[in-house]
Amino acid sequence: MTDRRRLRFNGRVAHDSLRGQVEAARFTAGTPCLAAVPRATIFASAEGGARDRELVFGEGFTALDWRGPMAFGFAARDGHVGWVEAAALWPDAPAPTHRVHARHSYAKALPELKTRDEVLWLSQGARVTATGTQGAWTRIATLGEDGPRPLWLPSAHLAPVDQPEADPVAVAELFLGTPYLWGGNSAFGIDCSGLVQAACLACGIPCPGDSDQQEQELGQSLPEGTAPQRGDLLFWVGHVALVVDGETLIHANAHHMAVAHEGITETIARIAEQGDGPVTAHKRL
Repeated sequence: MTDRRRLRFNGRVAHDSLRGQVEAARFTAGTPCLAAVPRATIFASAEGGARDRELVFGEGFTALDWRGPMAFGFAARDGHVGWVEAAALWPDAPAPTHRVHARHSYAKALPELKTRDEVLWLSQGARVTATGTQGAWTRIATLGEDGPRPLWLPSAHLAPVDQPEADPVAVAELFLGTPYLWGGNSAFGIDCSGLVQAACLACGIPCPGDSDQQEQELGQSLPEGTAPQRGDLLFWVGHVALVVDGETLIHANAHHMAVAHEGITETIARIAEQGDGPVTAHKRL
C-alpha cells in the first residue's frame, strides 16, 4: 500500500497492522481519541499547511505518534491518515451515543432557551455522548480547558448513532448554501467529496474521503447512457455530485462557491467548457 492517505506509517512509527510490511522504529495499536473541537483539520504533514480533510466533533482518530503539538494517526470513519493538532483530540473519551442530524446545532452551559451562553457550535454529523436530559435539552460530555465539562444541546437536533438516515440526497440537501471549502467536512464549509461522505455516513454507507477513492470504491458502475436516478453519483476528474432527480444534481462546487442544485445537462456542459473534461463514471449506491 503506497497511498499516503491510507499508509499508517510516518517513517518512524507504524500501526501494528503493518508489522512485516514496513521497517519502523516502533509499532503500536495507537491511542483512541475523539475530536474535541467543532472542526479538527487533518494535515498531510506535521508542519501543517494545506488542509487535507477534517474531523467534526466526536469523530474518532487513532493517534499513533506525537510530535510536539501534532499527532499522527488515522480517522476512524474512513482510515484517512494524517496529522491533527494534539490539542484538538480527546484521548480515551466516552463512546458517542448520538449524532447531530440537523444542519448544525449548538451546546450551552445551561438548559435554557433564552440565555446567551452558547459554548460550542456543532455540525451535522458531530457525535456526542448523552449523559442525561432535562426538558427539551440533552446533557452531553465535552472537554474544556480544565477537563471534562457537561453542556446542553437541543434534543430535537439529535438522533441515536445506531439509527441511520434513509436518503443520502436528503442529507446532502441539509447543506444547501454551505460555503465551498477545499478539504472541508462540515456544515461550516465543505467540498464535493466531503458532501458525499457526509451524506453516505449519515445513512450508514461506508465512504472514503476523496472523490478519486469514492469513484473507485462506491456503488456499481452503470453503462454510458443509463438514465440517472435519485442517489446516483456522477464523477469527473477531481469532482463528484449526487443526483437529485433525472434532471438535477446537488454538489459542493467552486463555481457557486457553495453547495447548490444545478441541472445535470448544464453541469456537464459547464465543466467540459471550463476544461475539466467529461463525466468519468456514473455509479449507483
